[in-house]
Amino acid sequence: MKKSTLMHKMGVSIGTLSYLSLCISGAVFAQEATEEETVERIQVTGSNIRGANLEGSQPLTVLTSEDIARTGASTISELMRTVTQARGGVGTFDTTQSGATSTSTPPGQAAASLRGIGPSSTLTLVNGRRIAASSFASGTENFFDINSIPASAVERVEILATGASAIYGADAVAGVINYILKNDYEGLELQTNYENTTNSNDHGAFNVQMLWGKNFDNGSNLTAFFDYYDRKEIRATDFSQTRDPILTNGYSYLPKNTPNIYFRSTQSGDEIGAPNCATELTTTEFGEEICAYYGNEDDFFETPLETLSGGLTYTLELDDLTWRTDVLMSRTESTSFSTPAPINQVDDREGAWIGVDALDVFDDETRNFLLDEIYIDPFDTVAGRELDGFRYDARFGTPRTVDIETDAIRLVSSVIGYINDWEWEAGALYSRSESDQIASAGIYNRYRYTAAAHGELCSNGTIAQYDASTDTLSCSGGELLAAYNPFLQGDAQNDATLALAQAQPTRAGTSEVFGIDAKINGELTQWNGNPVMLAAGVEFRREEIIDDPSIEARARAENDYLVDVFGFGSSASAADRNQAGIFAELLVPINDQVDLSLAGRYDDYNDFGSTFNPKVGLTYRPIDNLVLRGSWSTAFRAPSLTQAGVQLRTTNAQFDCSANAAVSQLFCENEGRIRSANVLELGNPALRAEESEALSVGLAYSPTENTTITLDFWQFDHEDIVDTNMTDVLARSIDDVTLRHCGVIPEGSQGISFDEDLCLDHPDRDENGDFLLDANGDRVFTFIEDSNGLIITDDGANLTEILAEWDRVIQPRVVDLPLFRDHIILLDNTGTQELKGLDWNITHDIELESSVVELGFSGTHYLEYERNRPGSDEIESLAGQFRYPETIANFELFYVAEDWYVGTYVFFTSSYQDDIIRLRAREIDELIDNGVITEENQERDISSWTTVTLSAGYYFDNAELRLTVDNLFDRDAPVAYGTARGFDAFNHDPYGTNYTLSFSYYFD
Repeated sequence: MKKSTLMHKMGVSIGTLSYLSLCISGAVFAQEATEEETVERIQVTGSNIRGANLEGSQPLTVLTSEDIARTGASTISELMRTVTQARGGVGTFDTTQSGATSTSTPPGQAAASLRGIGPSSTLTLVNGRRIAASSFASGTENFFDINSIPASAVERVEILATGASAIYGADAVAGVINYILKNDYEGLELQTNYENTTNSNDHGAFNVQMLWGKNFDNGSNLTAFFDYYDRKEIRATDFSQTRDPILTNGYSYLPKNTPNIYFRSTQSGDEIGAPNCATELTTTEFGEEICAYYGNEDDFFETPLETLSGGLTYTLELDDLTWRTDVLMSRTESTSFSTPAPINQVDDREGAWIGVDALDVFDDETRNFLLDEIYIDPFDTVAGRELDGFRYDARFGTPRTVDIETDAIRLVSSVIGYINDWEWEAGALYSRSESDQIASAGIYNRYRYTAAAHGELCSNGTIAQYDASTDTLSCSGGELLAAYNPFLQGDAQNDATLALAQAQPTRAGTSEVFGIDAKINGELTQWNGNPVMLAAGVEFRREEIIDDPSIEARARAENDYLVDVFGFGSSASAADRNQAGIFAELLVPINDQVDLSLAGRYDDYNDFGSTFNPKVGLTYRPIDNLVLRGSWSTAFRAPSLTQAGVQLRTTNAQFDCSANAAVSQLFCENEGRIRSANVLELGNPALRAEESEALSVGLAYSPTENTTITLDFWQFDHEDIVDTNMTDVLARSIDDVTLRHCGVIPEGSQGISFDEDLCLDHPDRDENGDFLLDANGDRVFTFIEDSNGLIITDDGANLTEILAEWDRVIQPRVVDLPLFRDHIILLDNTGTQELKGLDWNITHDIELESSVVELGFSGTHYLEYERNRPGSDEIESLAGQFRYPETIANFELFYVAEDWYVGTYVFFTSSYQDDIIRLRAREIDELIDNGVITEENQERDISSWTTVTLSAGYYFDNAELRLTVDNLFDRDAPVAYGTARGFDAFNHDPYGTNYTLSFSYYFD
């Protein structure tokens, strides 16, 4: 179909003005309806009342298909980057933040979040009804994977960025994003897109789309679509800005391929780099010469992604009935990568053991030098032998790699009819998302690997049996292999032995939603000669979710909570839920200028109780072209199915050393940085629903026919947020003995796992640090106690004194209380947050003789974003802090002629503070030495970022050609030292200039 009229080409203005036109026309709607009975009774997101002027009481952002085309977005994930309400903070994520082992941003998936509150607090709808969440949660937050919606099938996107639980029930805390699919189409459209960066590496993405529709003689229409998208990987090493580490001192002690060797094997001591280190040795703050590792060499910004989707909409008009059925199907395949896994001891302590024979790969002089520098000690092997050896630090050479496949299907069938002047609708929904992932590379079984390194692995992959009486090893069904040597590189047989230790843990997940609903809509009565409109309905929904990792990826109590593989987390959960709701809305015209809207919804859940959420809206039109609006509502989010059903989640939890002074002193060497620890998360049957109050006050003003101004103040008070809080558990463990454990935490208990050495006796030292000897010349042993003789697991123990004693007796390199692994913590209602801000949107069209100039300026400004700090009652202000810019804005300027258009988008993100406080001391010292910060003022701002996008298109008789060039002037991402990547991937990207070329052909 040719875009034959100017108004069809005015997509940006039409999309921006669509909701305002509803506002200012509502006052005369009733009169127009009587004069012209063919007026369509439309329904907008945020209301169940069709054809009413409820839009005036709430702000709504609309993106049309033309808007989507002009941005050049090939995926919904790309599109949401252009929406100011979805930018800023860490709620919205895509594959840029996904790693192979990430449970916070599941591999290969993406989510949209409003106001940065989190993806589970933004309700996702398709054609006004729910869709199944991803079976793999973001942390423990369930979300909808927007990668499964093809952008080509979307007619428009309606975004309501305020609480909407009174209309839709749970999850609409921050608002609703409603993706409305194309229907009632006639003809055939084929489109192909190609996008790439101007970088010398190939980052190409190819997209082909088809849209077909036909009207039939029986009054029906069938619209079908098909979409295929294929994107290549993008790596950090592809760009000069991210090829090298942002800070030399941001290294890891765990190198690939060539281990670092411990000087002292029995305690964490100094290390020395292997003589065959592939890079120049790095000098540490302790004066060591080590082989260092930087994560950027294995960092993937975009992972390979391939999606295939399709669907259809069938609409049949039968007298007073309209039957509509929607089918949406998609298959997504992707591969995600994470840095190579650390090699630890079998019990997951740092510093794996290796036999002294491993040094035989070096020449005699080097070997003898190393033997003189390191301590050789006995250690126990997996098979039960005792060998002499030493400890080393290393990681595997292959990135952890996970292949993911996701199949999704959604079927909705509904009937709309009329009884007199009342409209009724009934519908049924079934939606299912099924994901499977397999670790295809870089994951190794801890037992087989350790056996291989100690010469105890058989050729069939089993561990040899040891006969202590004969001091021999034997294999059943295989031959004993030579020991794998981590210091030997490029040897085929050595590599083949390592390959036998590879594991391929899997994860399977299913999420299903079944729902039925029915509602009515019509005029209830008259008030002052104006109709009082009512919408009411009922809904029943059943949800079920299963997340089932393979046994080798699970932590099990009978195995001391050890996962069988190194460096791989998983989440086992299963839950189902029934929910029933009843809702009603009233639109009451107080007079010709004032409308009052009331809404309320009661929901009952079979697993956690019931809730009622009201909404009140007021619209005032003092003059025809001005609308003043305000609304107040409450919203809630029930604990997600993953949170309700998590059985045991193996993950890596962060704790904030800057949030609590005592935590910083005892566990962080008085530093303020973020640290992490391996934890096991458990579900909590006592979880409460998250609750929120939302307030919105604003105006919509149209001083001329071609000018629109909207301004809205919004506020959210969000309470009882569900999360885990490692910082808080550490803080509480200081005084609560029930949370302190030495070694593995017993089954059924929770708390912090301390290194069991804290509870054992050790050789004592004198004031000079020398070992104390008794009269016979033997070492004197002592426990790590406080001044009252209490050890760390005793009630009333003084942890500050225990730390001092640990430092005196053990003389560790890092002076903090040593944590072990697998701290067990419960999900909990951890805190509150309060947000306030402004949204604005200004558009103006300048009509020329045969063309139009379109201007637009929109944005979001955070006046306040406050929440309690983890593990503390202190309230922190996030607005203007790391990853939370205060202002995000878009400007657009387009010249639209009859057959072509050209224009620009300008995207602005304001500056905000870098995360300097959470860097290591050695990294802060480097910044001071480089003049980035000063000793007195250890703060810096990440620069604001402004990029320009060029968009142009030409309409032929039956075709369209479009070109979009993002970051036209090739602006580098602002430098951020608070992240190892060197830039903030949530708010910026390092891709430089990239382009999208699109061609569409329309068949008559």
